[in-house]
Amino acid sequence: MKLLVVIVALVVLWLLLRGLVRRAGGEGTSRRKPPSATPQTMLVCAHCGVHLPRDEALPGRGGVFCGEAHRAAYEQQHPNS
Repeated sequence: MKLLVVIVALVVLWLLLRGLVRRAGGEGTSRRKPPSATPQTMLVCAHCGVHLPRDEALPGRGGVFCGEAHRAAYEQQHPNS
């Protein structure tokens, strides 16, 4: 019975110390991605309608596109735009 109490006490102590180390900046903090400093405007692909950040959008003759293939397909379907 005494051995069981000692084992439980050691496990509780180990869990408490592990939590303190994580909060102090030890292991586990590098896994989180820091939040973006400023939110980006979301744009819609003129061909398929998917939403994407402004920095990833490709400009074209009829709007913005999610990729080169969609820009080419849109411009082929709409030659007068």
